[in-house]
Amino acid sequence: MAALAASRRRCRLPLYDFLAPRPARIWVRTAASASAQSEPASLPLTEEQRHFLDSALRVNQAGELAAVLIYQAQTPPVIRSHPHLRPLMQHMHDQEAGHFRLFNDLLAKHRVRPTVMYPVWRLAATALGWGTALMGREAAMACTEAVETEIGTHYNDQVRELLAWLRAMEARGERIGPELADLVATLRRIRDEELEHLDHALGNDSKHARPHELLTSVIRGGCRAAIRISERI
Repeated sequence: MAALAASRRRCRLPLYDFLAPRPARIWVRTAASASAQSEPASLPLTEEQRHFLDSALRVNQAGELAAVLIYQAQTPPVIRSHPHLRPLMQHMHDQEAGHFRLFNDLLAKHRVRPTVMYPVWRLAATALGWGTALMGREAAMACTEAVETEIGTHYNDQVRELLAWLRAMEARGERIGPELADLVATLRRIRDEELEHLDHALGNDSKHARPHELLTSVIRGGCRAAIRISERI
């Protein structure tokens, strides 16, 4: 428990808020200019692309906060009844805390406002974690199954959109800047880790939760609603 408490303290990062968001920019280099310039030209994103990235980073940060709080709330009741799950709960919590720190850094770097629903999501995630844990191990794992199903799909959609940007840039003869390429790689890694959590949940009897279909449907619906709201405000 001491390790988990220390990890929780590390993930209590400040809530970033900026009064003047900076327009996002990406670095690309055209094939024609590559030989003439030692540094790539800076091309501004379109308004639509800036809006997409702002929304994506805002949603991702809120989602990772919720995941951290869910695991923090679930872990004590779950490991009290099932001590063998301590390493797994610690592992999943620590990965989510790492994701949360990363998106906090990206919000600060690109001066993206966090969602104004931040306090609401904190309360909702903590309540969801405690509630499902008190229902039993299977319900706690069903919660993970539902959340990671939606989050995995959400990250997949973001990766698909960014890959479309990269293909369009390549078609125009532009070289992909390292920052954008790194973002795609980061989102893919996080998506794969979230889907790993889904596999852990399925392997720990999430389907045996009662009532499984009702429980997962309600949680998935709540996740979709939270994503849509956080994209906008």
